[in-house]
Amino acid sequence: MPKPFALQTVLDLMQTRADDATLRLAQLIAAERDAQSKLQMLNQYRDEYALRFQQAAQGGLSPRDWHNYREFLGRLDEAITQQGRAVAAQASNTAAGQTHWRQQRTKLKAFDTLSQRHRSSELAREFRSDQKVQDEFAARRNDSEEIC
Repeated sequence: MPKPFALQTVLDLMQTRADDATLRLAQLIAAERDAQSKLQMLNQYRDEYALRFQQAAQGGLSPRDWHNYREFLGRLDEAITQQGRAVAAQASNTAAGQTHWRQQRTKLKAFDTLSQRHRSSELAREFRSDQKVQDEFAARRNDSEEIC
Protein backbone atom coordinates (compact mmCIF):
# COMPACT_ATOMS: atom_id res chain seq x y z
CA MET A 1 0.00 0.00 0.00
CA PRO A 2 1.43 3.40 -0.95
CA LYS A 3 2.43 5.81 1.79
CA PRO A 4 0.31 8.95 1.91
CA PHE A 5 1.94 12.20 0.83
CA ALA A 6 3.35 13.67 4.04
CA LEU A 7 2.67 17.24 2.93
CA GLN A 8 -0.91 16.66 1.74
CA THR A 9 -2.27 19.08 4.36
CA VAL A 10 0.10 21.78 3.13
CA LEU A 11 -0.82 21.01 -0.49
CA ASP A 12 -4.52 21.34 0.38
CA LEU A 13 -3.81 24.64 2.14
CA MET A 14 -1.87 25.92 -0.89
CA GLN A 15 -4.78 24.91 -3.14
CA THR A 16 -7.22 26.80 -0.92
CA ARG A 17 -4.98 29.87 -0.89
CA ALA A 18 -4.55 29.75 -4.66
CA ASP A 19 -8.33 29.45 -5.10
CA ASP A 20 -8.87 32.39 -2.74
CA ALA A 21 -6.27 34.47 -4.61
CA THR A 22 -7.98 33.65 -7.91
CA LEU A 23 -11.36 34.73 -6.54
CA ARG A 24 -9.89 37.93 -5.08
CA LEU A 25 -8.15 38.74 -8.37
CA ALA A 26 -11.43 38.31 -10.24
CA GLN A 27 -13.08 40.72 -7.80
CA LEU A 28 -10.26 43.25 -8.22
CA ILE A 29 -10.47 43.05 -12.01
CA ALA A 30 -14.24 43.56 -11.87
CA ALA A 31 -13.83 46.56 -9.54
CA GLU A 32 -11.22 48.08 -11.86
CA ARG A 33 -13.49 47.65 -14.88
CA ASP A 34 -16.35 49.21 -12.93
CA ALA A 35 -14.19 52.20 -11.98
CA GLN A 36 -13.07 52.62 -15.60
CA SER A 37 -16.67 52.41 -16.76
CA LYS A 38 -17.70 55.15 -14.30
CA LEU A 39 -14.83 57.34 -15.51
CA GLN A 40 -15.84 56.81 -19.11
CA MET A 41 -19.46 57.65 -18.26
CA LEU A 42 -18.40 60.85 -16.48
CA ASN A 43 -16.25 61.89 -19.44
CA GLN A 44 -19.11 61.26 -21.86
CA TYR A 45 -21.53 63.21 -19.69
CA ARG A 46 -19.05 66.10 -19.41
CA ASP A 47 -18.61 66.17 -23.20
CA GLU A 48 -22.38 66.20 -23.72
CA TYR A 49 -22.89 68.92 -21.10
CA ALA A 50 -20.06 71.04 -22.58
CA LEU A 51 -21.73 70.72 -25.99
CA ARG A 52 -25.06 71.85 -24.52
CA PHE A 53 -23.27 74.76 -22.87
CA GLN A 54 -21.65 75.72 -26.16
CA GLN A 55 -24.97 75.54 -28.00
CA ALA A 56 -26.73 77.55 -25.30
CA ALA A 57 -23.95 80.15 -25.31
CA GLN A 58 -24.36 80.62 -29.07
CA GLY A 59 -28.03 81.46 -28.47
CA GLY A 60 -27.16 83.83 -25.68
CA LEU A 61 -27.03 83.18 -21.96
CA SER A 62 -27.72 85.30 -18.94
CA PRO A 63 -24.77 85.81 -16.59
CA ARG A 64 -26.51 83.56 -14.04
CA ASP A 65 -26.98 80.72 -16.57
CA TRP A 66 -23.38 81.17 -17.73
CA HIS A 67 -22.19 80.90 -14.14
CA ASN A 68 -24.37 77.80 -13.50
CA TYR A 69 -23.02 76.01 -16.58
CA ARG A 70 -19.40 76.85 -15.69
CA GLU A 71 -19.87 75.82 -12.07
CA PHE A 72 -21.42 72.49 -13.03
CA LEU A 73 -18.64 71.82 -15.55
CA GLY A 74 -16.15 72.51 -12.76
CA ARG A 75 -17.89 69.97 -10.54
CA LEU A 76 -17.85 67.45 -13.35
CA ASP A 77 -14.13 68.07 -13.84
CA GLU A 78 -13.58 67.48 -10.09
CA ALA A 79 -15.57 64.25 -10.24
CA ILE A 80 -13.56 63.13 -13.28
CA THR A 81 -10.30 63.87 -11.45
CA GLN A 82 -11.44 61.93 -8.38
CA GLN A 83 -12.63 59.02 -10.49
CA GLY A 84 -9.32 59.05 -12.36
CA ARG A 85 -7.56 58.66 -9.00
CA ALA A 86 -9.95 55.85 -8.10
CA VAL A 87 -9.14 54.09 -11.39
CA ALA A 88 -5.40 54.46 -10.73
CA ALA A 89 -5.79 53.12 -7.18
CA GLN A 90 -7.88 50.21 -8.43
CA ALA A 91 -5.32 49.43 -11.13
CA SER A 92 -2.64 49.36 -8.43
CA ASN A 93 -4.78 47.02 -6.31
CA THR A 94 -5.32 44.77 -9.32
CA ALA A 95 -1.57 44.66 -10.03
CA ALA A 96 -0.91 43.73 -6.39
CA GLY A 97 -3.61 41.07 -6.63
CA GLN A 98 -2.01 39.65 -9.75
CA THR A 99 1.35 39.47 -7.98
CA HIS A 100 -0.23 37.71 -5.00
CA TRP A 101 -2.07 35.32 -7.33
CA ARG A 102 1.17 34.45 -9.15
CA GLN A 103 2.95 33.84 -5.85
CA GLN A 104 0.19 31.54 -4.62
CA ARG A 105 0.17 29.67 -7.93
CA THR A 106 3.95 29.22 -7.79
CA LYS A 107 3.75 27.83 -4.26
CA LEU A 108 0.92 25.50 -5.26
CA LYS A 109 2.88 24.26 -8.27
CA ALA A 110 5.90 23.56 -6.07
CA PHE A 111 3.90 21.42 -3.64
CA ASP A 112 2.01 19.78 -6.49
CA THR A 113 5.34 18.84 -8.07
CA LEU A 114 6.44 17.31 -4.78
CA SER A 115 3.16 15.40 -4.62
CA GLN A 116 3.61 14.11 -8.18
CA ARG A 117 7.15 13.00 -7.38
CA HIS A 118 5.88 11.23 -4.27
CA ARG A 119 3.20 9.43 -6.29
CA SER A 120 5.72 8.42 -8.95
CA SER A 121 8.10 7.17 -6.28
CA GLU A 122 5.34 5.18 -4.58
CA LEU A 123 4.21 3.68 -7.89
CA ALA A 124 7.78 2.66 -8.69
CA ARG A 125 8.16 1.15 -5.21
CA GLU A 126 4.90 -0.77 -5.65
CA PHE A 127 5.98 -1.95 -9.08
CA ARG A 128 9.31 -3.18 -7.71
CA SER A 129 7.54 -4.93 -4.85
CA ASP A 130 5.05 -6.60 -7.22
CA GLN A 131 7.88 -7.58 -9.53
CA LYS A 132 9.80 -9.08 -6.61
CA VAL A 133 6.76 -11.15 -5.57
CA GLN A 134 6.25 -12.33 -9.15
CA ASP A 135 9.95 -13.21 -9.48
CA GLU A 136 9.84 -15.18 -6.22
CA PHE A 137 6.68 -16.97 -7.34
CA ALA A 138 8.25 -17.83 -10.69
CA ALA A 139 11.43 -19.05 -8.97
CA ARG A 140 9.43 -21.31 -6.64
CA ARG A 141 7.45 -22.70 -9.56
CA ASN A 142 10.67 -23.45 -11.45
CA ASP A 143 12.17 -25.09 -8.36
CA SER A 144 9.05 -27.27 -7.89
CA GLU A 145 9.04 -28.22 -11.60
CA GLU A 146 12.68 -29.29 -11.40
CA ILE A 147 11.95 -31.52 -8.42
CA CYS A 148 9.20 -33.36 -10.26
